[in-house]
Amino acid sequence: MTAELDAAGAPVPPERTTEADAQHAAKAAAAEASARSAARSEAERAADAAREAVATAVRTTTRGIVDTSTRRRAEYSTDASNYRVVPEMVVFPISTDDVVATLDVTRELGVPLTARGAGTSVAGNSIGPGVVIDFSRHVNRVLSLDPEARTARIEPGVVMSTLQKAAAPHGLRFGPDPSTQNRATLGGMIGNNACGPHAVAYGRTADNVVELDVVDGTGRRFTAGKGDPTFAAVPGLAKIVKDNLALIRTEFGRFGRQVSGYSVEHLLPENGSDLAKMLVGTEGTLVTILEATVALVPMPSAPTLVVLAYEDMPTAADDVPALLSLGPLAVEGLDARLVDVVRRAKGADSVPELPPGGGWMMVEVGGATPEEAYANAEAIVAASASTSTRILPAGPDATAMWQIRADGAGLAGRTPAGEQAWPGWEDSAVPPEKLGAYLRDLDELMARYGVDGLPYGHFGDGCVHLRIDIPLETSGSVLRTFMTEAAQLVAKYGGSLSGEHGDGRARSELLPVMYSPEAISLFEQIKALFDPQDVLNPGVIVRPSAVDADLRRPRALPVLPTKGGFSFSHDHGDMTQAVHRCVGVGKCRADSSASGGFMCPSYQATKDEKDVTRGRARVLQDAINGTLVGGLTSPEVRDSLDLCLSCKACSADCPAGVDMAQYKAEVLHRTYQGKLRPMNHYALGWLPRWARLAGMMPRLINAVLGIRPVAKLVLTLGGMDSRREVPRFAEVPFRTWWKRGGATNGVPGLAVGQTPGRPRTSKRPQVVLWTDSFSDALAPSVPQSAVTVLDAAGYDVIVPDQQACCGLTWISTGQLDGARKRLENLLQVLGPFAVNGIPIVGLEPSCTAVLRSDLLDLFPDDPRAKAVAGATHTVAELLTRPETRPAPETGWKVPDLSDVTAVVQPHCHQHSVMGFQADEKLLRGAGATIDTLAGCCGLAGNFGMEKGHYDVSVQVAENALLPALRAAGPNDIFLADGFSCRTQADQLGGVQGKALVELLAERL
Repeated sequence: MTAELDAAGAPVPPERTTEADAQHAAKAAAAEASARSAARSEAERAADAAREAVATAVRTTTRGIVDTSTRRRAEYSTDASNYRVVPEMVVFPISTDDVVATLDVTRELGVPLTARGAGTSVAGNSIGPGVVIDFSRHVNRVLSLDPEARTARIEPGVVMSTLQKAAAPHGLRFGPDPSTQNRATLGGMIGNNACGPHAVAYGRTADNVVELDVVDGTGRRFTAGKGDPTFAAVPGLAKIVKDNLALIRTEFGRFGRQVSGYSVEHLLPENGSDLAKMLVGTEGTLVTILEATVALVPMPSAPTLVVLAYEDMPTAADDVPALLSLGPLAVEGLDARLVDVVRRAKGADSVPELPPGGGWMMVEVGGATPEEAYANAEAIVAASASTSTRILPAGPDATAMWQIRADGAGLAGRTPAGEQAWPGWEDSAVPPEKLGAYLRDLDELMARYGVDGLPYGHFGDGCVHLRIDIPLETSGSVLRTFMTEAAQLVAKYGGSLSGEHGDGRARSELLPVMYSPEAISLFEQIKALFDPQDVLNPGVIVRPSAVDADLRRPRALPVLPTKGGFSFSHDHGDMTQAVHRCVGVGKCRADSSASGGFMCPSYQATKDEKDVTRGRARVLQDAINGTLVGGLTSPEVRDSLDLCLSCKACSADCPAGVDMAQYKAEVLHRTYQGKLRPMNHYALGWLPRWARLAGMMPRLINAVLGIRPVAKLVLTLGGMDSRREVPRFAEVPFRTWWKRGGATNGVPGLAVGQTPGRPRTSKRPQVVLWTDSFSDALAPSVPQSAVTVLDAAGYDVIVPDQQACCGLTWISTGQLDGARKRLENLLQVLGPFAVNGIPIVGLEPSCTAVLRSDLLDLFPDDPRAKAVAGATHTVAELLTRPETRPAPETGWKVPDLSDVTAVVQPHCHQHSVMGFQADEKLLRGAGATIDTLAGCCGLAGNFGMEKGHYDVSVQVAENALLPALRAAGPNDIFLADGFSCRTQADQLGGVQGKALVELLAERL
């Protein structure tokens, strides 16, 4: 399958919006409104009617989708900020013509309109009443790229990393690069004047915008550029500038990161009378962008990272001025406590070895050659006041450091004490030479309020990112007083309330603290000139909403665990706190091929906010606050969670630690507890039961289900897709094979290294081979191979007499009472081994992950659960970790795999819970050449089998798995420990896969 390329060589996404889609959305919204009307008040019915009237007017003039459904409005009611404003509808335009038509309708009707890209704004800039128009889904092309002029023309919905991919073959890139670059849109970056780490070298977005094609609030469409002091496109603007020259020259453009308010200094004649640059950072309050021409810069050669350690962050900040004169590409501050959060969440291996300190500065330098870059790095070290440093050339360690920095917004969402931290005072900035003093005063202010946060950010530009554990659970009063005092503090240092994210709803009310009354009046005059009806993003910058208005968190009451459900122990036993882990940073929207993550495979297929972790979290949050969505058991919640594959990738890839698979299981548990369930919950949720029954007469079952019409009937009756195939049951399950003595030359019941009824005399270490239901009944060759490998590696293998099911299929279908029963039995079987320090080896990644994660949240106070979780390993972990790997005297070494080339599909649950590093280390160490896929296979246990999920399952497989299988060589093998991954490859690609232990056993 070949992707279509646009003019810039970037892949063109498949067209997902059709006339049928639009009609379906309209009918669904109308049906929903009709169903609700009988139970609503007259005022509410009038509001519904008014909403539908506007929606109808927009539908008649555009080809895009106009969605007024409750679920959709909940998804777009908030962004990455503290605020929640419910729109009347969301519009997904197909083209800029649709955008213009929508603007015409809303302006004529006086309906507010807010432009939105990826929705990652931390200040509430991309939410609003009336119409929210989402550019990201379709109006997202790189229209042209001119390598000679070093410019690109783009639509506002294009993701920044897409532009970078298009420019890279020409040795070019867009300079500013915020941490959200793999999901942030250029339109949003222009709206907020985004900067990022490399702005110290390349400037802000405003410094890299050449022209803007815009429509203002009066309906005027014009091209904004530079060099016209008359500003002919906007009559009256030249007079405003002329009348306020002294004011503009004294209050604006005082330092690089002064981006709060309107950056009117760009309108000065000495600055080129640049209307385009002035419109950057106006947050959609003056114009709506249709197209933009942006400047590109050469890619740096041989970037090298210097890590400088300091006693604390203010001390690090004191060192910034000494470094700037050396021309660094980036100067980033990183609190040591933020790095500790990464270690706790992802393990010590996720953080490179760092020089000791309470904080670090990451300074990137470039050079024409690696040697020159290294010399520049040494110059940085010599100029710094740091006594402990490390230089990291481009490579895994430098990449890991940048990933910590990129995940900062989510990681800083929890304080070291585990409390939720919130944006608001998120990106204040002061002149770099004043940064150290400002940080000390800010620390004192936080101490006085008894709040905490983890500072990091663009220290080279004097910009600090900081999320603070202000108690928003009950009210916004502390937020208001703290923000007011913080604004006074930043004004004292001649700084800016915002250094790159805009003012939005978080800081606009505080602009008079920073600016004179004359400057505030100037903003009002400009707003009146461009948007006299105040329909473009109202409540922001001019006539702002209050800092503590429309807060999302205080409306949400606690939701305590139910009997049999998850404990949410990491969130103080409150599901409300758990779902509010999502702070909207939007990493779940990132292109998996660019981010290397597994998160949100259904979103990768549909590109619909409904199918992304953030969208689902917003619907859950709305269901909990009870003002729009009618509770956790509502149809909107079920619709939102329907395409969640329960892959658990968000629990690892989301920097805030959202675990949507767990939330989905809990919602299903609450929805169906004590009630009749969908048929697939019984057919797939009880699969281990059916597998045991099938094991009594597997040949007969296989023969019957081998008749295709019978199989299709069984699938249909079981709530499954009839296009799927029923897996074959093993004629001899593993446990039967084991009891017959399959591992010991026919001696029944004899375990490797043991003699029944006699004291153990072997000195070899023992391991428990835990055989899950899938491996036992459907893939017995996997545990058989594990016995061979473990025995050869010098272990005595124990297979417990009793079956121990982890309850995975009960968990994924929300039958948590049933899962608890099975896990209680598992603790009785495996607990004694774990308590006595005997390692447990799991084979099926999804089942192994239950023991390492869900078990702890279903039995948080049971010491056996902690022991089992700590004792459970994958085969690769057992063979490679120092504390469990075979002793040198055994002479064991991994078989030579230098002739192996493999496409490797890590199971989502392994990626999320155990990690794939041990497997990759083992394979590469044995000489194998591997292509490790990033992304879900698409089957995901029961998901891909269920009716209504087949098409999305196939689309997900097309993200990585199927293209890799088609590209594989004739002698390449497919390696996957997950039974579902191997099943997907077999059923969709006709490729038979192997588990790692099968490959190792073959080579012994």
